[in-house]
Amino acid sequence: MSAPVLLVTGGSRGIGAATALAGAKAGYAVAVNYQSNSLAADEVVRRIREAGGQAMALQADVSREDEVLALFARIDAKWGPLAALVNNAGVVDVSARVDAMTVARLSRMLNTHVLGSFVCAREAVLRMSTRHGGAGGAIVNVSSAAARLGSPGQYVDYAACKGAIDTFTLGLAKEVATEGIRVNAVRPGIIDTEIHASGGEPDRAQRLAPQVPMQRAGSAQEVAQSILWLLGPQSSYCTGAILDVAGGR
Repeated sequence: MSAPVLLVTGGSRGIGAATALAGAKAGYAVAVNYQSNSLAADEVVRRIREAGGQAMALQADVSREDEVLALFARIDAKWGPLAALVNNAGVVDVSARVDAMTVARLSRMLNTHVLGSFVCAREAVLRMSTRHGGAGGAIVNVSSAAARLGSPGQYVDYAACKGAIDTFTLGLAKEVATEGIRVNAVRPGIIDTEIHASGGEPDRAQRLAPQVPMQRAGSAQEVAQSILWLLGPQSSYCTGAILDVAGGR
């Protein structure tokens, strides 16, 4: 496999899909992971292939270790070890106060965002690290401005998970800094993607845009370009960085 291999979790829509498309344009062979929306993932793959790139769609729920292991095994078998990982898979729920949150909701949040990112990063490190015979690589975790803001009355659970991702990014970056792996994060703000509809607020990005100093929502493509910069050689001296892509918010 001559092209470096990039895995984008949650790559079928929003920031993930934009990152997969941008990654293919930058020369990566892209594994587009999805949980349930196979049609959307297949559409991303089709667009990449039509443009002359390499891509495949791979189903896996990142909150399940057995499915993550199978995901990485399939990439190994077809393309070889990863060069880059984007931990993007995420979920939101309807707006709620903490005193109304169920354990089922909290478990879904924590397992998808925190456990999923840890296990995917673990498998990536096992393949990338020079300590394990790898050639190095880069990991970008997708956090959120919610980690700084707390999202009171809406998504404190989501915000807390993203706060954990920030800390995870800092710790893992230092842990593997001498092993050829860089670990960074992006912290998107109000981005106009489908995730708001899944939380019951399809117009949320437009509604909150006036709160952003730049007076607009961001696009998935703008976040994707930041992710690609952190993955690439232009950011070769950056590790443990958390890049806000939030219009000043």
